[in-house]
Amino acid sequence: MTDDRPADSKLTRTKRRWAEERRFIGATPATGARERLPPGQHVVTDWPVLDLGRTPDVATARWRLEIGGLVERPVTLDWAGFTALAETRSRSDIHCVTSWSRYDNDWTGVSTRELLDLAVPRPEAHAVMLHGHDGYTTNVLIEDFAAPDALVAHAWQGQPLSREHGGPARLIIPHLYFWKSAKWIARIELLGADAPGFWESNGYHLRGDPWKAERYG
Repeated sequence: MTDDRPADSKLTRTKRRWAEERRFIGATPATGARERLPPGQHVVTDWPVLDLGRTPDVATARWRLEIGGLVERPVTLDWAGFTALAETRSRSDIHCVTSWSRYDNDWTGVSTRELLDLAVPRPEAHAVMLHGHDGYTTNVLIEDFAAPDALVAHAWQGQPLSREHGGPARLIIPHLYFWKSAKWIARIELLGADAPGFWESNGYHLRGDPWKAERYG
Protein backbone atom coordinates (compact mmCIF):
# COMPACT_ATOMS: atom_id res chain seq x y z
CA MET A 1 0.00 0.00 0.00
CA THR A 2 1.32 3.44 -0.91
CA ASP A 3 1.83 5.89 1.96
CA ASP A 4 0.19 9.13 0.79
CA ARG A 5 1.02 11.13 3.90
CA PRO A 6 3.21 14.21 3.30
CA ALA A 7 6.90 13.63 3.78
CA ASP A 8 8.65 15.10 6.84
CA SER A 9 10.83 17.39 4.71
CA LYS A 10 13.31 20.08 5.76
CA LEU A 11 10.69 22.72 4.88
CA THR A 12 8.09 20.97 7.02
CA ARG A 13 10.43 20.89 10.01
CA THR A 14 11.40 24.53 9.48
CA LYS A 15 7.82 25.76 9.27
CA ARG A 16 6.86 23.80 12.37
CA ARG A 17 9.68 25.60 14.18
CA TRP A 18 8.43 28.96 12.86
CA ALA A 19 4.99 28.20 14.30
CA GLU A 20 6.55 27.38 17.68
CA GLU A 21 8.63 30.59 17.55
CA ARG A 22 5.68 32.68 16.25
CA ARG A 23 7.92 33.90 13.42
CA PHE A 24 6.91 37.20 11.70
CA ILE A 25 4.30 37.94 14.40
CA GLY A 26 5.85 41.34 15.27
CA ALA A 27 4.89 42.88 11.91
CA THR A 28 2.98 46.16 11.93
CA PRO A 29 -0.61 45.70 10.69
CA ALA A 30 -1.85 47.72 7.73
CA THR A 31 -3.96 50.74 8.66
CA GLY A 32 -6.97 52.42 7.07
CA ALA A 33 -8.13 50.98 3.76
CA ARG A 34 -6.69 47.56 3.07
CA GLU A 35 -3.13 47.85 1.82
CA ARG A 36 -2.04 45.83 -1.19
CA LEU A 37 0.89 44.39 0.75
CA PRO A 38 -0.20 42.62 3.96
CA PRO A 39 1.75 43.15 7.21
CA GLY A 40 5.09 41.38 7.44
CA GLN A 41 5.32 40.71 3.70
CA HIS A 42 7.93 41.74 1.11
CA VAL A 43 7.51 41.73 -2.67
CA VAL A 44 9.41 39.29 -4.91
CA THR A 45 9.45 39.04 -8.69
CA ASP A 46 10.17 35.31 -8.95
CA TRP A 47 7.82 32.56 -7.76
CA PRO A 48 9.50 30.53 -5.00
CA VAL A 49 8.80 26.79 -5.02
CA LEU A 50 7.55 25.38 -1.70
CA ASP A 51 6.24 21.88 -1.13
CA LEU A 52 6.36 19.02 1.37
CA GLY A 53 9.14 17.12 -0.33
CA ARG A 54 6.98 15.49 -2.99
CA THR A 55 6.32 16.69 -6.53
CA PRO A 56 3.75 14.26 -7.94
CA ASP A 57 3.76 13.70 -11.68
CA VAL A 58 0.05 13.63 -12.56
CA ALA A 59 -0.48 13.19 -16.29
CA THR A 60 -3.66 14.80 -17.62
CA ALA A 61 -4.64 11.40 -19.07
CA ARG A 62 -5.11 10.02 -15.54
CA TRP A 63 -5.94 13.26 -13.71
CA ARG A 64 -9.22 13.26 -11.77
CA LEU A 65 -10.91 15.83 -9.56
CA GLU A 66 -13.51 14.56 -7.10
CA ILE A 67 -16.08 16.80 -5.41
CA GLY A 68 -17.83 15.04 -2.57
CA GLY A 69 -18.80 15.06 1.07
CA LEU A 70 -21.91 17.07 1.89
CA VAL A 71 -23.14 17.56 -1.67
CA GLU A 72 -26.30 16.57 -3.50
CA ARG A 73 -24.43 15.29 -6.58
CA PRO A 74 -20.92 13.90 -6.08
CA VAL A 75 -18.80 14.73 -9.11
CA THR A 76 -15.70 13.20 -10.65
CA LEU A 77 -14.13 15.15 -13.51
CA ASP A 78 -11.47 13.90 -15.87
CA TRP A 79 -9.23 16.41 -17.67
CA ALA A 80 -11.50 16.68 -20.71
CA GLY A 81 -14.54 17.26 -18.52
CA PHE A 82 -12.73 19.82 -16.39
CA THR A 83 -11.37 21.86 -19.28
CA ALA A 84 -14.77 21.75 -21.03
CA LEU A 85 -16.30 23.78 -18.18
CA ALA A 86 -16.71 27.54 -18.49
CA GLU A 87 -13.25 29.12 -18.44
CA THR A 88 -12.43 31.99 -16.13
CA ARG A 89 -9.45 34.34 -16.15
CA SER A 90 -8.31 36.47 -13.26
CA ARG A 91 -5.35 38.49 -12.01
CA SER A 92 -4.39 38.38 -8.35
CA ASP A 93 -1.51 38.60 -5.90
CA ILE A 94 0.11 35.73 -3.99
CA HIS A 95 0.86 36.10 -0.27
CA CYS A 96 2.93 33.30 1.26
CA VAL A 97 3.07 32.80 5.03
CA THR A 98 6.88 32.63 4.74
CA SER A 99 6.66 36.44 4.18
CA TRP A 100 6.95 36.87 0.40
CA SER A 101 4.29 38.27 -1.94
CA ARG A 102 4.16 38.26 -5.73
CA TYR A 103 1.97 40.75 -7.57
CA ASP A 104 -0.08 40.44 -10.77
CA ASN A 105 -0.40 36.71 -11.41
CA ASP A 106 -2.64 35.88 -14.36
CA TRP A 107 -4.61 32.66 -13.93
CA THR A 108 -6.80 30.61 -16.25
CA GLY A 109 -9.04 27.86 -14.95
CA VAL A 110 -12.49 27.08 -13.61
CA SER A 111 -14.24 29.14 -10.95
CA THR A 112 -14.82 27.38 -7.65
CA ARG A 113 -18.41 28.60 -7.84
CA GLU A 114 -18.81 26.70 -11.12
CA LEU A 115 -17.57 23.55 -9.40
CA LEU A 116 -19.94 24.03 -6.46
CA ASP A 117 -22.83 24.52 -8.87
CA LEU A 118 -22.07 21.10 -10.35
CA ALA A 119 -22.09 19.31 -7.00
CA VAL A 120 -24.76 21.41 -5.17
CA PRO A 121 -23.64 21.79 -1.53
CA ARG A 122 -26.10 20.63 1.11
CA PRO A 123 -27.39 23.32 3.51
CA GLU A 124 -25.32 21.87 6.35
CA ALA A 125 -22.03 22.26 4.44
CA HIS A 126 -19.95 25.00 6.10
CA ALA A 127 -16.34 24.15 5.33
CA VAL A 128 -14.15 22.49 2.71
CA MET A 129 -11.17 20.15 3.03
CA LEU A 130 -8.82 20.22 0.05
CA HIS A 131 -6.81 17.10 -0.78
CA GLY A 132 -3.74 17.08 -3.02
CA HIS A 133 -2.21 14.22 -5.00
CA ASP A 134 0.83 14.53 -2.69
CA GLY A 135 -1.25 13.68 0.40
CA TYR A 136 -1.48 17.33 1.46
CA THR A 137 -4.66 18.66 3.06
CA THR A 138 -5.82 22.15 3.98
CA ASN A 139 -9.14 23.53 5.19
CA VAL A 140 -11.15 26.63 4.26
CA LEU A 141 -14.60 27.94 5.08
CA ILE A 142 -17.08 27.48 2.25
CA GLU A 143 -17.46 31.26 1.83
CA ASP A 144 -13.68 31.55 1.31
CA PHE A 145 -13.68 28.67 -1.15
CA ALA A 146 -16.53 30.33 -3.09
CA ALA A 147 -14.93 33.79 -3.22
CA PRO A 148 -15.49 35.59 -6.56
CA ASP A 149 -11.81 35.34 -7.59
CA ALA A 150 -11.18 31.78 -6.36
CA LEU A 151 -10.56 29.17 -9.04
CA VAL A 152 -8.92 25.86 -9.85
CA ALA A 153 -6.20 27.06 -12.21
CA HIS A 154 -4.52 25.13 -15.00
CA ALA A 155 -2.51 28.02 -16.50
CA TRP A 156 -0.34 30.84 -15.14
CA GLN A 157 0.82 33.84 -17.18
CA GLY A 158 -0.69 32.27 -20.28
CA GLN A 159 1.21 28.98 -20.00
CA PRO A 160 0.16 25.57 -18.61
CA LEU A 161 0.78 25.41 -14.88
CA SER A 162 4.11 23.71 -14.27
CA ARG A 163 4.41 20.55 -12.23
CA GLU A 164 6.58 22.27 -9.57
CA HIS A 165 3.84 24.84 -8.96
CA GLY A 166 1.02 22.31 -8.69
CA GLY A 167 0.24 21.45 -12.30
CA PRO A 168 -1.72 20.26 -14.02
CA ALA A 169 -4.21 22.07 -11.73
CA ARG A 170 -4.19 23.75 -8.34
CA LEU A 171 -6.52 25.78 -6.19
CA ILE A 172 -6.13 29.57 -6.03
CA ILE A 173 -7.75 31.53 -3.17
CA PRO A 174 -6.01 34.93 -3.42
CA HIS A 175 -7.34 36.55 -0.23
CA LEU A 176 -5.83 33.87 2.06
CA TYR A 177 -2.22 32.88 2.67
CA PHE A 178 -1.06 30.70 -0.18
CA TRP A 179 -0.76 27.47 1.85
CA LYS A 180 -4.57 27.38 1.53
CA SER A 181 -4.28 27.18 -2.29
CA ALA A 182 -3.64 23.45 -2.47
CA LYS A 183 -1.30 22.20 -5.19
CA TRP A 184 -2.04 19.13 -7.34
CA ILE A 185 -5.69 19.26 -6.34
CA ALA A 186 -7.36 15.86 -6.27
CA ARG A 187 -10.43 16.11 -4.05
CA ILE A 188 -12.74 18.84 -2.77
CA GLU A 189 -14.58 17.56 0.31
CA LEU A 190 -17.44 19.56 1.81
CA LEU A 191 -17.77 19.31 5.59
CA GLY A 192 -20.31 20.26 8.21
CA ALA A 193 -17.71 21.98 10.39
CA ASP A 194 -14.22 23.40 9.96
CA ALA A 195 -11.40 20.96 10.73
CA PRO A 196 -7.62 21.38 10.54
CA GLY A 197 -5.59 20.17 7.58
CA PHE A 198 -1.85 19.48 7.49
CA TRP A 199 -0.35 22.87 8.38
CA GLU A 200 -3.27 23.78 10.61
CA SER A 201 -2.48 20.67 12.67
CA ASN A 202 1.12 21.87 12.89
CA GLY A 203 0.53 25.25 14.51
CA TYR A 204 -0.82 27.35 11.65
CA HIS A 205 -4.03 29.39 11.69
CA LEU A 206 -7.33 27.75 10.74
CA ARG A 207 -8.27 30.59 8.36
CA GLY A 208 -5.07 32.42 7.35
CA ASP A 209 -6.07 35.99 6.46
CA PRO A 210 -2.84 37.83 5.44
CA TRP A 211 -4.24 41.29 6.28
CA LYS A 212 -4.91 40.14 9.86
CA ALA A 213 -1.51 38.39 9.98
CA GLU A 214 -3.28 35.12 10.82
CA ARG A 215 -0.15 33.03 10.51
CA TYR A 216 -0.44 30.79 13.54
CA GLY A 217 -3.21 29.31 15.66
